[in-house]
Amino acid sequence: MQSSIGIVDLRKKEGNYNEDEYAIILDYLPKGYARSKHTMPVAQAVTTNTFTLLELKPKEGVAFSIGEKVYIGKGERDKVESILRRLSYRNLTGTAQTELEKAVEMIVLENEKRFVDFFNTAESINIREHQLDLLPGMGKKMLWNILEERKKKPFESFDDIKSRVPNITDPKKLIIKRVLEEIRGEEKVYLFVRPPSFKKPQQRRQFRKSFGRRF
Repeated sequence: MQSSIGIVDLRKKEGNYNEDEYAIILDYLPKGYARSKHTMPVAQAVTTNTFTLLELKPKEGVAFSIGEKVYIGKGERDKVESILRRLSYRNLTGTAQTELEKAVEMIVLENEKRFVDFFNTAESINIREHQLDLLPGMGKKMLWNILEERKKKPFESFDDIKSRVPNITDPKKLIIKRVLEEIRGEEKVYLFVRPPSFKKPQQRRQFRKSFGRRF
């Protein structure tokens, strides 16, 4: 799907792919932002499914820990009172930016099957480019080896990819780097991250429906 702002969304849509139920805390500011007139406690977080950056308000008397996973889904939440807004990478504090790579790595490791499946199911974008080409450091020889190996048997793990494709050093790191590039808004094509700046009304409605809050 291509939006009016030239962003191509190639993420899978089946199942609950677009619904986020959990987020990882990147930074917790018990007195709010230093330059803000408000002293309301806030947290910055990244969701575990669509890698969306969010600003969260904790429930009264609740404190967050950096790296903690919190529930943000529908229904009763134990620690999060509300989702205040969606953030861009430039909105993150220095601490949140530092913690982001750790959080993304944790998410990728906890969802290894999802990302291994990407190596098994990635398709051609056009006659010149393949989805796998979008991974950092992916060369034509590596791409060809992946495509040939997955024809023989689907990959089962990151270690399986590494053992069967000799010129790929760490497939996990390729995924992590790509996710971080997409979160930073450096890309026009999105494989794993919810694209920024939804401007179509139906896209905004879907985003609000997913989180049940105003954005």
